[in-house]
Amino acid sequence: MNKKRSQVIDENTPLLILAGPMFLELLLNTMLNNVDTLMLSHYDEYAVGAVGNANTIMFMMNILFNVIATATSVVVAQYLGAKRYEKMNMIYTLAIMVNLVVGVVLSATFCAANPLIMNFLHVSPEMRPYSMTYIYIVGGGGFLTAVFNVMVQILRCNGYTKIGMWVTFAINIINIGGNYLFLYGPLAHLQIGVAGVAISTVAARFLAIIAVFVFFFVTKTGKISLRYLNPFPGRLLGKMVRIGLPTAGENLTYNLYQTTLLSFVNGMGNDAVNARSYCNSLISFAMIFSNASAMATQIITGHLVGAGKSEEAYKRVFRTLRTSMPITIALASLNAVFCRYTLQLFTENTHIIELGQMIMIVDIFVEAGRCLNMTFVSSLKAAGAYIFPFIMGILCNWGLGLTMGYLAGVALGIGVAGIYAGTATDECIRGLIVMSYWHRKKWLGKSVVERKEKQAE
Repeated sequence: MNKKRSQVIDENTPLLILAGPMFLELLLNTMLNNVDTLMLSHYDEYAVGAVGNANTIMFMMNILFNVIATATSVVVAQYLGAKRYEKMNMIYTLAIMVNLVVGVVLSATFCAANPLIMNFLHVSPEMRPYSMTYIYIVGGGGFLTAVFNVMVQILRCNGYTKIGMWVTFAINIINIGGNYLFLYGPLAHLQIGVAGVAISTVAARFLAIIAVFVFFFVTKTGKISLRYLNPFPGRLLGKMVRIGLPTAGENLTYNLYQTTLLSFVNGMGNDAVNARSYCNSLISFAMIFSNASAMATQIITGHLVGAGKSEEAYKRVFRTLRTSMPITIALASLNAVFCRYTLQLFTENTHIIELGQMIMIVDIFVEAGRCLNMTFVSSLKAAGAYIFPFIMGILCNWGLGLTMGYLAGVALGIGVAGIYAGTATDECIRGLIVMSYWHRKKWLGKSVVERKEKQAE
């Protein structure tokens, strides 16, 4: 491990030094997803809702991939903060190899379960072939995402946040080019549409993995070799699994809850499904700054907790919230004001636009609560307190979000906007609960790096 090449991260690290590149990376990712939606909307409107359904499943797969990736970010940040450099190569190798194996297994499982997934989501006959094709191709290459997620977390925790931004930019260019080739360009005569979009997505991810591995070795961030796993670090793996499983469980619970809500929306008709897909594309812009700020704060918090600077970590999280909350609400409000025009980029269907306007007004409250959640939950995980967010996720998702979503959206007949109202209830109340937990410092003493390890040298 070359200590000099890793970036110094402590209580004095400006938030935007880390959050800025991650914000641009998320923005580029959002643009990539929106370009897919926009290009497909002019190809076949049913394809838009179909890919929206498929992406819900892809997101669930990514959550499972993040069991080790999330644990890697916590462990790497805390061990770097504690200056335990001699363990880093073993951590890197273990995380990459385990996630590769998990990725291959899950990719095969999701492809095999594809027909069952379509039945569970009540996907309409018009959308089903598109959704299944997308899952077979993108889901089959899901293991690429599993490895990429780990590598990006490793580089971020070492201070290299710009690499994700540049790689994502390259993915955008490749993906847009691939989409054009298959939808409107020289390969359009093949008439494979959604399959072509899926192929360009997988190709872009494969090239992204090559790029991050080259950067990892060129910068001498660390080394990857199976010899670091002899003897096998079973205790370390167990520690990472204990961190990753509750974190992934929380995200998986949230996605299952959203998938159940999606099944409600599918029962409201294709216009409701498409309105949800289009609005989610716009909503992603409102949440990227708070998301980037939360990710940056997680890295800083992990370093500070690993270094034993708990009070500095405590204060730093509230400083993040004072920046991210006003900006998030402002972005969500702009979305609500201008959505009648921005939705016209995707569709001319006036009914879909009316549904979208209602959704975007409710989303202001969703984003305020989500900002609280992302900021404090990320920090709790970085401090090693990963059980409490998991419990709150289960209770609030299903006890508040699903119940209120069903009552407002289905029972009272408000429709798809009522589904989002249930999500707003969940996000706001859960956000206040996790903020209170952080404020009361219930996370103290849960560091991954034990005190005797910090003093070992």
